[in-house]
Amino acid sequence: MIGSTDDSCITLGLAVNAQFVAEPQDLIHKQGAAGINVRYKEVPSGICESTPGVKSFSGYSDVGKDEHLFWYFFETRNGDPKKAPLTVIINGGPGSSSMISVFQENGPCHYRNSTGLTYNPYSWNNVSNVLYIDQPVGTGFSYSTAVPGYVNPNYSDGLSVNLPSENCPDYAQPYGTCGTYSNQNVVKTANSTQNAAPAFWKALQGFMGAFDDYACDEFHFATESYGGHYGPVFNEYFLEQNKKSIEGAKKINIKSVTINNGWYDPLIQYQAYYNYTVNPGNPYDLDLYNQTIKDEIYNSLYGPGNCVDQIRQCYSTGRDDVCSQADDFCSDHVEMPYDVISGRDEYDMRELTPDPFPYEDYVNYLNTPNVLKAIGAFTNYTESSNYVGGTFTVTGDDARESMTIKDLRKLLKAGITVTLWAGDAGYICNYIGGLKVAELVHHEGFDEAGFTDLKTPDHKIHGSVRQSGLFSFTRIYQAGHQTAFYSKISALAVFNRSIHGLDIATGDQIATKDYRTQGPKESPYREGNSTVQYYILPANSTYDYNTNAPTEQSQQEAKQENSDTLLFS
Repeated sequence: MIGSTDDSCITLGLAVNAQFVAEPQDLIHKQGAAGINVRYKEVPSGICESTPGVKSFSGYSDVGKDEHLFWYFFETRNGDPKKAPLTVIINGGPGSSSMISVFQENGPCHYRNSTGLTYNPYSWNNVSNVLYIDQPVGTGFSYSTAVPGYVNPNYSDGLSVNLPSENCPDYAQPYGTCGTYSNQNVVKTANSTQNAAPAFWKALQGFMGAFDDYACDEFHFATESYGGHYGPVFNEYFLEQNKKSIEGAKKINIKSVTINNGWYDPLIQYQAYYNYTVNPGNPYDLDLYNQTIKDEIYNSLYGPGNCVDQIRQCYSTGRDDVCSQADDFCSDHVEMPYDVISGRDEYDMRELTPDPFPYEDYVNYLNTPNVLKAIGAFTNYTESSNYVGGTFTVTGDDARESMTIKDLRKLLKAGITVTLWAGDAGYICNYIGGLKVAELVHHEGFDEAGFTDLKTPDHKIHGSVRQSGLFSFTRIYQAGHQTAFYSKISALAVFNRSIHGLDIATGDQIATKDYRTQGPKESPYREGNSTVQYYILPANSTYDYNTNAPTEQSQQEAKQENSDTLLFS
C-alpha cells in the first residue's frame, strides 16, 4: 500500500467528536436505472453550497444487499442544470472519501473552525453538475450495515470496534469516538480495482435513473491518486457495459477522464520515488539523503530479488501473495525512507510534518448532528478507511498495473479526452512518474509534442502542458498532491478545458487530432526553495494563494514556536 490508506496518497482521518447517528426517516425512495434503489433528500442551502437557487442532493445507491454507496450532488452554478454536463468525482485511497474533494479541493465550500463555512469561487460546479461518490463500501459515509462502535486511535490499523449497544462504555470514552460506523465486513466491500468497478457502475445507474433530468448525454469523470487505477479501469468497464445494451440500464456516454497525481503503474512509479529524491531530483533543490541512504534505496529498487524484480514477478504471475509481498517490500524499502528520514510531508515536500494543509477542520464539521441529519447520513464520517485499504492490501492491488495504461489507450481510441496532471511538490504519485506513464501510453503525436506554458485567467504561469490531440499531461507548479487545494485557478481551468475538449494550455481552441504543443520534452522549470519551509507550522496556519506558501504570520509563528522549543527543551 502506498504509504497508508490515503488518497494513495491521504493519511487516516478518524471520525472525531462523534456520536451515535439516528437512522434518517425523511429520505425519498426511488428506483433508479438497472433496478438500483436510491434513497435521498434535498440538502438545505448553506450546508455546503450557498449560491441562491442552486440545489444539492445527497443519498445512497443500494448496490447490493448490505452495500450502500453514499453520494453528494451539486447543480451547476451557471446555466441550466438540466442541460449541463454531469461530472462524477471520486477520491482514491483505496478507502479515501470523496468528501475530501468537496471540502478541501474542488467542491462548492470549504470549512475552517476559525471562519466557519466559506464559499469556493473556483468550485468545479461553476462549469458542470458534479456528483461525488464514496466508494467502495465502508469509505466515508458508505456502509454495509450501520452499527455502534468506537475507534481507538492507538491501534495502528485504525479499525472501529463494534459495541453491543448505543452506549459508550468507560473503556471507550477517553477516545471520544463512540458512534455509528459501517460494519467492517470484508465480504461486503471490494478488494481490487476490477472488483470495485461493478458496484460503482450500479451506483451511477441508481443516480442517473432517479435523477433523469441530470443524466445528460455528456458524462465526465474526474479522480486523483489511486484514481490512477480507478479512472482507466472503471471507464473501460463502462464502455464494456454500454456494449451489452443491458435492459433498464442507462448508457454512460463518456466524454472525458481527468486524473490528478495518479497511481498508475507501480513498476514505473516506485522508481520515480528515487528519481524525485535522488536522480535527477526534485525542482525544490532539496537533497534529503546522504550517499549511504541513496545507495541503499537504489539497491532496494534494483538489487537482485528486490523491488523491481518483485513487481515484475507480480505482473507475470498475478498471484495475490506475490503482489502483496512486492508491495510491502517496495513500500517499506523504497517509498518509506522518505517519511522516516526527511521529516517532510509525502503530499507536499515543501512542508515538514505534521503539515496543516489542506485544512482538516471539515471532518469535525461533517460529524456535527445538524450536518449528519441534513445530508441523511447513516453513519459518522471517516476521512479514510484502513478497513477498505486492508482488503486491497490482501490482493496486492497496489502493486498491480491493473491494465491502467492499456485502458487509457482504449479510452483514447474511443474518442475520449484523457487529461493527466500533477502538482510538482507531491512526493507521492509524483509528476516525474506521471509523465513517464503518459509517455508509455504512446498516444499518436505525444512523442513529438513538447511542454508549453499553462495560461490562466489571472495571467500568471501556474504550470506547463504537453498535449497531442485529446491526450495531455500537465505539471502544476508549487502545488502538492491535492492540486485543487493549492492552485484553485489552474485546477478549474484544466478541468473546464478538459470537459470541453479544448487545448489545456490556453483553452482557446478545440483539441483536434492534429493539435500539438511545442517545446521541450521535459518541463524544465525549477522553483528552488523559495516556498520550502524549515519549521513545523502551527495547526491553525493559513495558506497564501498569492505566494503559494503559508502566510507570513504563519511562518513567523512557526519560527517562534521552534525558538520556544529550543529555549525550554
